Amino acid sequence: MGFALISLILLFAASVPIALALGLAPVPALMDRNMSLIVIPQTTFEALDSFALMALPFFILAGALMDRASIADRLVDFAHALVSWFRGGLGAAAVLSTMFFSTVSGSSSATAAAIGSILIPKMEKSKYPRPFGAAIVASSAELGVILPPSVPMIIYGVVTGVSITDLFIAGIIPGIMIGASLILTITIIAWLRGYGTPQPFEMQRWRGDVWMTFKRALLSLCMPIIILGGIYLGVFTATEAAVVAVVFAFVVGKFVYRTIAWSDLPGIFSRAALSSAVILAIVGFAAVLAYTLALYQAPQKVAALMLSISSDPLVFLLLVNIMLLVVGMFMETFAAIIILAPVLAPVAAALGISPVHFGIVMITNLAIGMVTPPVGVNLFITCSVAGIRIEELVKPLAIFLAVLLINLTAITYLPLFM
Repeated sequence: MGFALISLILLFAASVPIALALGLAPVPALMDRNMSLIVIPQTTFEALDSFALMALPFFILAGALMDRASIADRLVDFAHALVSWFRGGLGAAAVLSTMFFSTVSGSSSATAAAIGSILIPKMEKSKYPRPFGAAIVASSAELGVILPPSVPMIIYGVVTGVSITDLFIAGIIPGIMIGASLILTITIIAWLRGYGTPQPFEMQRWRGDVWMTFKRALLSLCMPIIILGGIYLGVFTATEAAVVAVVFAFVVGKFVYRTIAWSDLPGIFSRAALSSAVILAIVGFAAVLAYTLALYQAPQKVAALMLSISSDPLVFLLLVNIMLLVVGMFMETFAAIIILAPVLAPVAAALGISPVHFGIVMITNLAIGMVTPPVGVNLFITCSVAGIRIEELVKPLAIFLAVLLINLTAITYLPLFM
């Protein structure tokens, strides 16, 4: 087992594609047990043969359709109209926009790309330093995997057997809390440093702008209500909701907004298929590594090790937070969930920790990993969009990382979330 983990680390260090590394690393350990390598395709197929997992490619396709339908533009305009009147309002609008878009995309990277390309240039024109604007988008885009529908929540639910609907519901309050704390932080910094050019507040003009942008964004805002409302009321499952999201996004983009042409569809489908294939390949091959770890009783050994340190659930959560924050810096989110969730979730359950609560803690940890170097995907996306080096982003990002860690502590330990 140790050789398999060392092989995995070496393959990652050699920049071998994640899915391939996850599939190759268990080979020595399986051969050591004299097992036929046919177990690799068998385990991969079994991991992917899941009705719940079908939600993943459909939500990715829905996100691709919404991106082409210019839904992000309408959500940004509405968010800007709501809060543009106070200093720091444009930065606050960036957070609100990511919250709105997160409820229809399910992806942190898609949220960072869609919102960043629109608002980072606008913030620079409004006297926000470009690195600061990029830091706002990078940190708030993590809400794409915390607010439902969330692709990592789907994967966590599949590998642990936890209700995806319950995970979606549990992500709402943490997502709102994180968004509100980021807006407060941006407002304070903007006032202290003089960022932004607020407009004088006039109630009549503000109401007119909000109403006009609300009407333009109404159908976009209806989508999460239809999708999440249908799930919570039991009208359809998360997988069926993903199909509804695809149909809704296509109808709105093609026949209402008229921003999707028939000629756009092949490109949209191919991009969604490629993104889905990459994630599903990671899911399938990570299941092979998880199977190998189970074969060597890794979950039991990890449980024994942690319980030997302390059997206090609060201490266990602290250890898990530290470990996941480190793992999130170096490992891709989906792979981390598939490898670690089956190992850690049973220990959490044995200590009386709610599996839904533990799932939210785990996903929040790994979401922070998306904005921490060296593997933080949101950092690379926002740096690419903003045209800056990652070193320029580190300093303004530090304050937002501190805010995210405070939120993580609250989500982990406050009775409201336990």
